[in-house]
Amino acid sequence: MANHSSALKRIRQSEKRTFINKGRISRIKTFVKKFVSGLGFPEASPNFSCVQSEIQRGVAKGVLHKNTANRKISRLHKLLKSAEVK
Repeated sequence: MANHSSALKRIRQSEKRTFINKGRISRIKTFVKKFVSGLGFPEASPNFSCVQSEIQRGVAKGVLHKNTANRKISRLHKLLKSAEVK
């Protein structure tokens, strides 16, 4: 256990940040799942922009790395284009 007050504060802060970041990651995953499940329907294109902005928001908040977000967006866009062709 930490002995210094600054170390105790850091522990409290990291617990709070972990709780908040888990919520953010969960929110991104939910958006992605909703997008993938609605791919065959006409409202998939507007949903893509919502998913993309949510992922970018995760980057801005420091939850996702920029390259990870770009990779996820690229793969989702590829899925969208392949679903539109069919």
